[in-house]
Formats: sequence, structure tokens, C-alpha cells
Amino acid sequence: MRDLDKALADITAIRSQMARDTEFRGYGPATVAATGVLALVAGAVQAFWLADPASDVLTYLALWIAAATISVILVGIEMVARTRRIHTGLADEMIHAAIEQFLPAGVAGALITFVIWRFAPQSVWMLPGLWQIVFSLGVFASCRSLPRLMLGVGAWYLAAGLANLALAGEDPFSPWAMLVPFGAGQLFMAVVVYRNIGESDAQA
Repeated sequence: MRDLDKALADITAIRSQMARDTEFRGYGPATVAATGVLALVAGAVQAFWLADPASDVLTYLALWIAAATISVILVGIEMVARTRRIHTGLADEMIHAAIEQFLPAGVAGALITFVIWRFAPQSVWMLPGLWQIVFSLGVFASCRSLPRLMLGVGAWYLAAGLANLALAGEDPFSPWAMLVPFGAGQLFMAVVVYRNIGESDAQA
């Protein structure tokens, strides 16, 4: 019985390693692009219906957290469906590996948001930049199983976050501070994913 358990554990470890070493194709370009459009919509909503975010920080946070949550749900639903269709036998391992790579950044972003809002409200202006930096770390962590050009996406978010922190000035809650980085960044990511799908199909 002990030998059987060891053999099963070895098989599980081998499958997990294979999943980590296999290029992940669970992201669909259309859905990733839709998250970029969602960022543009959220920015427009802020511009037209939230004139002074500094005096209504909770509504500002709710708007962008809602946009992020919807994006995660959309990408997650398609990721599961595409992975089960494309990666078949390794689907569960591929999904787990993808989540493990991005989850620390997601949890860190959520905790940073809560701690700053609850205990350091004078620093809330830093959140747009910090969100982008944290997101860049998630992208970099996932690059091992994604196309090489995804490094450019991570670099974009890192540069955007640092620029936001450096140039916040008198209007740190400007809708452009979120609209441009996430709108352009997600559309850039969609192009990378779309290009990779074409190259993979050609190789197949």
C-alpha cells in the first residue's frame, strides 16, 4: 500500500511539473481584450459620475474593485473552458499552476488596498500605482508558462505604476491614471495572446 501511495504521489508530481513546463494557452484574446474595454468603461464612469474621488474614496474603490472582479470572473470562466478543451489530460494541473502563479500578487493587492484604506487613508492616492505594480508582478510570475512577449506586458504595468507614483501631483485620482494603464495594458496582452495562438496553430 505504501508503494502504491508513493507511485501515485510521483505521478502527481510529474504531472504538476509537466504543467509548469508547458506553455499555457488558457487565455482567450477576445476575453482579455474585453477586460481592457471594461477598464475604459470604468474610467469613463469615473470621469462622468465621480467628479471628486478624493472626497468619496469608498465609491472610487468600489468602482475599480468591481471592474477588477468582473474581469477576473470573465477570464476565469474562459480559462477553465479553454484549458479543458486545449490541454485535456493536463487541464486541472495547468489551471492550478496558472492560479498559483498569479494568486500571490492578487492577494497582496487586496491586502494592500484594505490596509491603506483602513489604516493609512492619507496614502490612498498611491493605490492606482501600487495596483499596477502588483499586477506587473503577477504577470512576471506567470511569464514562465506564457509567450515571451508577455514580459513586455509586465514591463508596461511596472512602468505605468512607477509613473503614477511619481507623477500623481495634484490629481492622483484622475481617471487617466487607471484608464490608460489597464485599458492599454489589457489590449496589449490580448494582442500577445492572439499572436501566440496563430503561431501555435501554425506550428501544429
